[in-house]
Amino acid sequence: MELLALVQAPDHVCYRYRLQAFEPVLRAAGWKVTVLSLPRRLQPFLSMLPAVRQADVVFLQKRLLQAWKLRLIRRAARKLVFDVDDAIFHRDSNATKGHRSLARWRRFRRTVAASDAVTAGNEHLQAAVAAAGYRYKGLYFPTTVDVDAYPEATQDTSGRGLKLAWVGSASTLPSLQNMAPRLQAARACVPGISLRVICDVFPEDFPIPIERCTWSKEREAELIAGADVGVSWLPEHPWSRGKCGLKVLQYMAAGLPVLANPFGVHQQVIRQGETGYLAETPLEWTRILSKLASSPKSRYELGRRGRERAREEYQAQAWAARFEQMLRQLVQPGFAGFSPEFGNRTAAKDKTSCLENTRHRGAA
Repeated sequence: MELLALVQAPDHVCYRYRLQAFEPVLRAAGWKVTVLSLPRRLQPFLSMLPAVRQADVVFLQKRLLQAWKLRLIRRAARKLVFDVDDAIFHRDSNATKGHRSLARWRRFRRTVAASDAVTAGNEHLQAAVAAAGYRYKGLYFPTTVDVDAYPEATQDTSGRGLKLAWVGSASTLPSLQNMAPRLQAARACVPGISLRVICDVFPEDFPIPIERCTWSKEREAELIAGADVGVSWLPEHPWSRGKCGLKVLQYMAAGLPVLANPFGVHQQVIRQGETGYLAETPLEWTRILSKLASSPKSRYELGRRGRERAREEYQAQAWAARFEQMLRQLVQPGFAGFSPEFGNRTAAKDKTSCLENTRHRGAA
């Protein structure tokens, strides 16, 4: 059996964490996995269609195609799976026009309608599929991590300070500015506090000392595990509700306690006082960082429980087996859709709040 993945690029983070991580399990189960960058130009796109016809399942990752391109893929594909790990039916948090986009919402609805299944990276995205009118197509598949690929943090007991870690990219660097006033406030109470930034670009004039660590796939896990606490911030914006918490899962896999704001997927992944903390104000961040700085043992216990949670609920190999089960059901003769139970977690509780665009449901 053959799975053809149409992705932004083979080295893109979405492909690496949402499909490539599953490939060893898929291949062991008898699947051949072929990966193609989805062409934008006409001739390469048309040249790709024979590969689409040959595959048993086509995996379309995150792209909202023009209607004619989607029709050609749908006609050629035996089975089509659409993967969503961002609120692509909105404009992002940096857009000057605001988040609502009727054109994006139409394309999203059209793509969901054309698909046999939609793999959604969190409950909010699963709810978006339901709000588009296709409740049982949205299957919960979180972004996952291979915990065993991360060395476990040892926690610095020298008393020399507290090293925070933040991992991201140029597109998410603005979120560091949201943390800046909180870290500035903490600096007065936490001597030696610093921030390890693992990225391809770095902030200027940051209020606490930063250690610039150029991101690489080979060293990422080691760099994260060399810190004491992982930090994250999601802008309180509709686009951010589609985020699937990768950096938080990476911190947890490395055995770091996590400090983040109480928004979006943070509230689902982080267990308050058990694997980390959710805090909003500079005073709250100062209090929590002071507590963590004074107790390496507490940091270790929080990180240990976070690592266990990552292994129990977000381990790549376990979700790969479930993904293979989904593919196998899809290719069965007479497949008529997935049972509601297969789509757990249910997104019903978030269904009414996830989309302001639902007022446009009739316009497709």
